[in-house]
Amino acid sequence: MPAPILPLIEAAGRWPERGALVGLDLGTKTIGVAVSDPDRRLATGVETIQRKAFKADAARLLAISAERNVVGFVLGLPINMDGSEGPRAQSTRAFARNLANLTTLPIGLWDERLSTAAVERELIGLDVSRARRAEVIDTHAAIFILQGALDRLTTLRRSGQ
Repeated sequence: MPAPILPLIEAAGRWPERGALVGLDLGTKTIGVAVSDPDRRLATGVETIQRKAFKADAARLLAISAERNVVGFVLGLPINMDGSEGPRAQSTRAFARNLANLTTLPIGLWDERLSTAAVERELIGLDVSRARRAEVIDTHAAIFILQGALDRLTTLRRSGQ
């Protein structure tokens, strides 16, 4: 049975109370990968996968999830500023569907509007060279996405929802 693909809050109800999550920033050429600690407080960058074919990309993601004993995935869903979904969001949903056929780990979708832009601004502010920014932007975007999701889940937990 394929893994469920749900909005973040609904996916969180399918994950155990503790356990690491993998956060993904899906680009056309690369996939930024971040992972949380088991208590889901802090996102840390893992790597940037150079996209080849889906099977190879998915195999690497599943290997990372096994190595880190993760309990679920968080995929950044690139929603347009007006709330609509364009081709990139459709591509992310297709990736999620294909990944769901290879795992039982629930997949949460998290609105990642402006994540790459925010990370780019931060790196520029830190005076990181253009070449170095290109090397790290996807992993940092994955950290930004996953940390945003972790913070949202913490807020919901504290408010008792």
